[in-house]
Amino acid sequence: MSVQYPAIGWNRQKKRYDATIAALCVFYLLVFAAGGAWLHPNATVETLLIRGLGTLALLMLHVTLAIGPLCRLDPRFLPLLYNRRHLGVATFLMGASHGLFAWFQFHALGDVNPLVSLLTSNTRFDSIAEFPFQMLGFLALVILFVMAATSHDFWLHTLSPPVWKGLHMFVYLAYALLIAHVALGALQSETHPLLASIVVTGAVALCALHLMAARRDRDRSAPLAVESIPEDRARVVTVGGERVAIFRHGGKISAVSNVCRHQGGPLGEGKIIDGCITCPWHGYQYDPETGTSPPPYDDRVPVYETSIADGKIMVHSCRK
Repeated sequence: MSVQYPAIGWNRQKKRYDATIAALCVFYLLVFAAGGAWLHPNATVETLLIRGLGTLALLMLHVTLAIGPLCRLDPRFLPLLYNRRHLGVATFLMGASHGLFAWFQFHALGDVNPLVSLLTSNTRFDSIAEFPFQMLGFLALVILFVMAATSHDFWLHTLSPPVWKGLHMFVYLAYALLIAHVALGALQSETHPLLASIVVTGAVALCALHLMAARRDRDRSAPLAVESIPEDRARVVTVGGERVAIFRHGGKISAVSNVCRHQGGPLGEGKIIDGCITCPWHGYQYDPETGTSPPPYDDRVPVYETSIADGKIMVHSCRK
């Protein structure tokens, strides 16, 4: 946690996280290349690399987008949440590598400027079979680049959390563009139904996860029993359309906004450590009684008044 948002220390956990991502990416590409060469002996190395990087980037994007709802549905997935931005940046790098190789392969070997060739070589927007799907992938990469470039805390602090969060919500537009990119591109030439089944299954599963998580959040509006909250942990409820984390600690009940001031992390999925609510994403801390961060920091989250009636916790107005 920092007042000035300096560069985050490259601790052991971050190194292991990134090393794991890199190892899995290399393993996937090697397996994909070996399998592709066996199934398509005439395929060139460039073609296998383009396909491998493209499928890997799409798979990683599905995993990145699934982490949030999975953590809301089952706390055992919470360890995946830490450093999720690293996974997002890695996803962009794989997608950019796919795009650059394809760009060079199909647009950089002629007399026309490669970018001009990409944007003008196909303008059949009125045809599904010949739609310029490469433009969709290009637009998605632009969005992912902006997200990767602004993932550092410096931009979060400079833009403000609401603006930063709104900017990064464009990941869903990038996802939709990539699905259309695949549907109008690879699925037009790939006659085997396996690829189409994988793409459709991934999209349906991702939508289902988000809907299930949203429904669970809505179902948390009923009054909670004190005993239903583990010591030093929280349950999340909805009060007036706002998500509120109710913590039980030292015989007391405290209710704070579920949104961390850092990146909007879910405070209710964290726990109380050394007397402070600790966000599970990046360790930002708040006093459960006042909602303020420990000195010398001055961040603050809203705190709600609570009362207990017949063993049920009632959440009232927010303290200003």
